[in-house]
Amino acid sequence: MAHMQISRETSAWLLQAKEFLIEARRLKPGPARNELREAARVLREIAELEADSVPGPGRAKTS
Repeated sequence: MAHMQISRETSAWLLQAKEFLIEARRLKPGPARNELREAARVLREIAELEADSVPGPGRAKTS
């Protein structure tokens, strides 16, 4: 199983996704668990889009 590595500058979206996945693991398989997993997936996508839109150290914005 892959582990999500969290850096000092982890986005709030990723932290929330991690919490959703932890909660989903506590639930029995079913609709509620699936909803939490789907929400975590969407939050990870948002975090990825946010990371792509904000230039970090050493990254020049290319537009």
